[in-house]
Amino acid sequence: MAQAGFAVPARRRSAAVAGATGLVGRALIQLLLADRSVGTVHALVRNPSPALAVLSGVQQVVVDYAAGLGALPAIDDAFCCLGTTIKTAGSQAAFRAVDHDAVLAFARAARQAGATRLGVVSALGANASSGVFYNRVKGEMEAAIANLGFDSVIILRPSLLLGDREALNQPTRPGERLAAAVTGPLGWLIPKGLRPIEAGTVARALLRAMQQAEPGVWRFDSAALQELGRAG
Repeated sequence: MAQAGFAVPARRRSAAVAGATGLVGRALIQLLLADRSVGTVHALVRNPSPALAVLSGVQQVVVDYAAGLGALPAIDDAFCCLGTTIKTAGSQAAFRAVDHDAVLAFARAARQAGATRLGVVSALGANASSGVFYNRVKGEMEAAIANLGFDSVIILRPSLLLGDREALNQPTRPGERLAAAVTGPLGWLIPKGLRPIEAGTVARALLRAMQQAEPGVWRFDSAALQELGRAG
């Protein structure tokens, strides 16, 4: 029994982040480290990252999604920021291996590690019945993770992501430079649901949605992310 006048400190939650070296994952890591309710952050990487190695509170977990994930450290919350494009992946099969298979493998491993809440970055237009391959794969992934037994599942559907890919040694994706140039002066003309969105905004929205999560599966479109992920 705690002595009178002494508060029992709340246990800090542990988190795992898949896709920790990407635009959203990198921003999310920083937010988690600044959150006093979060303890250790486990960053899943394919290769050790020097940038993550210098961050206190981050433990890197080297994984091979193609070979299958082993047991993850015990965690409370799982954040998945994995994603590629068909052009970058090289084929539809390779794209599916990342945006469906790897996401599902991480979610399953996280559930086995004790995670009760799962947050996943999907994409605008995700629909398991879509005639567009990209959207269909995203929709099938969403349907699969919704049935893994998490108390809460948060699914984000952002529009085109903006951010400094060069700092991550990643090529700028088609349309990003144009979108970034147009968003500034003409962004107000584009509906919020279609407007390109900063990766940092998505990361803030993901963390806030997870912190506020009630039981069930919750989907947030890009317009909602613009509001939920506002700075400040």
